[in-house]
Amino acid sequence: MKNLNMKPFVSLLAGFSVIVLFVAALVRGFDLHNFLDVLRLIPIVATADAIAYFVFTVWLWRLKRLQGWLIPFPDLNGTWQGDIQTTWKDAEGNTPGPIPTILTIKQSFGRLSCVMRTGEMESHSYLEGFCIDRDAQVRRLCYSYTSKPKAALRERSTPHDGTILLNIIGKPVRKLEGEY
Repeated sequence: MKNLNMKPFVSLLAGFSVIVLFVAALVRGFDLHNFLDVLRLIPIVATADAIAYFVFTVWLWRLKRLQGWLIPFPDLNGTWQGDIQTTWKDAEGNTPGPIPTILTIKQSFGRLSCVMRTGEMESHSYLEGFCIDRDAQVRRLCYSYTSKPKAALRERSTPHDGTILLNIIGKPVRKLEGEY
């Protein structure tokens, strides 16, 4: 549930549950003043809540109108193209230019996966999350990865693990920028 702003979510769920309770009581002709009639409606309300939660976590969480006030993180699902600027220096002390990069993000409500590819390596995330702090105006995609260079390059570029902190820039998101 860390993926939700809890106060608005609980309010929406409670409101939805009350509406389902009243509609179910009306359709079945139950008396809401009768405690046993109310108890008989609990399975209907629980089923409706479960269906609503399923629909929400599969589709509705992506709606732009829910971003920010209910869903604290943006939908970054897709392919992002950019460059990596290395600080590595060769034997002569030269730093190579920008390295073209493709970052593929697969995201659902409860899952996130990142794969970065360059002409020389491919890295896969194994620990992902969002670092969101509204008060400090921080919105970051953070993940740890395992990088595997192409076999021909392993003499100068060894497999390694690392962490990426990418600032999420713009509303809607237009750019990811940060440390690799």
